[in-house]
Amino acid sequence: MTWTQEQLEIQALAHEFAEGELRGESGAWDSARDLQEGVFGKLAELGFLGMLIPEEFGGLDFDLGTYLLVLEELAWGDASVALSVAIHNGPVSSLLLRYGSDEQKQRWLPQLAVGALMGAFALSEPEAGSDAGSISTKAERSDSGWSLNGEKRWVTNGRRAGLVIVFARTGEDGISAFLVSPDTDGYAVGARESTMGFRASQTVSVKLDGMQLGAEALLGDLGRGLPYALEALDLGRVGIAAQAVGIGRSALEHSAKYALEREQFGRPLADFGATQAKLAEMARKLSGARLLAHHAGASLEAVASGSGHARTGLDGVTSRAAIAKLAASEAATWSADEAIQIFGGYGYMRHYPVEQLLRDAKGTEIYEGTNEIMKMVIAREVLRDAAND
Repeated sequence: MTWTQEQLEIQALAHEFAEGELRGESGAWDSARDLQEGVFGKLAELGFLGMLIPEEFGGLDFDLGTYLLVLEELAWGDASVALSVAIHNGPVSSLLLRYGSDEQKQRWLPQLAVGALMGAFALSEPEAGSDAGSISTKAERSDSGWSLNGEKRWVTNGRRAGLVIVFARTGEDGISAFLVSPDTDGYAVGARESTMGFRASQTVSVKLDGMQLGAEALLGDLGRGLPYALEALDLGRVGIAAQAVGIGRSALEHSAKYALEREQFGRPLADFGATQAKLAEMARKLSGARLLAHHAGASLEAVASGSGHARTGLDGVTSRAAIAKLAASEAATWSADEAIQIFGGYGYMRHYPVEQLLRDAKGTEIYEGTNEIMKMVIAREVLRDAAND
């Protein structure tokens, strides 16, 4: 890939921020299961909470390539921060921008762009994870507009969010999307999920008990919630790929530095062929994953611009996003696991960074569609192409 000078400068700015503000604190945040609130203020000052929002609403209006470069650098510094930023910018801001009414955009986008409020995405449920079409949360007509009942799980940014996109079943009309303020009566944030990785991301459960919304809370068209969610997942999966590359790159860099410093049998670990092979494989896998992420990002932009790029088929956006997420998450998890092997006993210790990287990397194989689901998506598109030949 060839980057413009402006893109490289933005990437350097993101790296400087990650190095100065995130990387040194990441372990403490992981242990505390929380981030310093000041982090989001600093992200807002840099404009990183409005990366995909147009300038007319106070955002930076980045292209997806630049957005992915920033996500990679943030994940290099701290995976939980990168995840929170990705959810806020990706599915929340993008869906609101694409399908929101003028009034909805004017109300919410300027606040999202400057970090006056954070965004969250409530799709998954206790019995509906990868199978988004089986959600049971219901939205029924009421005198005020809508009454929502149900439970959502794994809502990232759940405790700090000021806007949540909630998906609910609207009878025979299918699934619809709603814009929800968490201070609405009937909206209750549950316990924080005790996750293996991304421990500082404030991922929570949410209960909706007779929550009353006005008719203006409906996002887009009635019954179009599932296609909206799947569209958001394409963008989300490409973002996950970039985050995974950042996590894996951190594992590679820690490993290389440790291999140069650590001596065994009278010479540095870096002199051993087995160590060099691990480092080379990390670099190979991660470099390829980065290219796949940006390839998928370019496809997403082509679809958004109306250039006619396909959404289905092996060369379509959905398949490319799944391929990027699959390759990058596997590369990150493999790299972090190999980093532990290079560190040996120290790699197994909590106060060394690589064990946290493995826990965080594993999360990229699961959220927004497990890798098994990614393989199903890819195979479906391969078979679709074969059937249409």
